[in-house]
Amino acid sequence: MTHPSKTKGNTYERELVNAAKEAGLESKRAYASDGRSLGLHETVDLLIQDKKIQAKRRKSIAAFMQPTEHVDAVAIRQDRGSTLIVVTLEEYLNLIKRDEDGIR
Repeated sequence: MTHPSKTKGNTYERELVNAAKEAGLESKRAYASDGRSLGLHETVDLLIQDKKIQAKRRKSIAAFMQPTEHVDAVAIRQDRGSTLIVVTLEEYLNLIKRDEDGIR
């Protein structure tokens, strides 16, 4: 029997793939959440267009990492690390679509 956390992760990956498809983007999930089934690194869970995505779902994430309705994105970085940008899924899919359409 599949562990509940594995089921939760699989459901989330399908949710992301379906949202991308509904936005008109090509998307597919790696079999068994293993990117090697797509010829990629094992940590890749899904593809949206040519973007490799690793999906992580948690019961809660830190409030400071969540964009509010007043901002478009949150920039975060650990000391001596790379900056990461947190955006909503909707915003991310729109960015991919604009890039694919050549809109700047």
